[in-house]
Amino acid sequence: MIETLFPLPVTAASELFGDVPEGSGLHPEERALVAGVGAGRRREFTTVRHCARAALTSLGAAPGPLLPDDWGAPRWPPGIVGSMTHCRGYRAAVVARHGDVRALGIDAEPHRPLRDGVLTAVALSDEQDEVAALLHRAPAVRWDRLLFCAKEAAFKAWFPQGVRRGGARPNGFHDIRVAFGGAGGTFRAVVLPGLPEATSLEGRWLASPELLLAAVVRPGRPVG
Repeated sequence: MIETLFPLPVTAASELFGDVPEGSGLHPEERALVAGVGAGRRREFTTVRHCARAALTSLGAAPGPLLPDDWGAPRWPPGIVGSMTHCRGYRAAVVARHGDVRALGIDAEPHRPLRDGVLTAVALSDEQDEVAALLHRAPAVRWDRLLFCAKEAAFKAWFPQGVRRGGARPNGFHDIRVAFGGAGGTFRAVVLPGLPEATSLEGRWLASPELLLAAVVRPGRPVG
């Protein structure tokens, strides 16, 4: 599913709907990170990195240890940008070369309503109005959860530049405004003015009966 949201062969993606054996293929440094956590967390950690290494191999990049930086984001090999996501029953990773793509972000969520109170906590007032209207017009899609998913993907694509240059972690959800496109399967995420690297990001989304996926790609800078 995830590959349809990204330009090929610029990006390489890998996804799984089940887990590989716990600890399979982990580097010692990665294994140490999850030594004290529960078995479920170790399985998702292992599987999403299995996906990331498969994607890196497809791109022709060396699949070494994928450790978190000080912000918790994965450290990709030099010259590589990427994003990972996992939710119940699904893990995925997408990577690209920095010369082709400046940054990217993906998020996966179960296709079910947000818990009570979550939408008001993560959505701006105009976003809440749009979600209500969309739920009325097209109730087959859980637009509240999709908004959450799109914001997560946009934040991941903006985070490497905006947050690190700004020196402080922003709210994330309230610093990015998402509007769904008139054409199906698209959205625009606007980083609000006054924040580092404030910009407009174009995204795409997919919905299956069980899963919502959102993806954002920031194209590489033109050469010359």
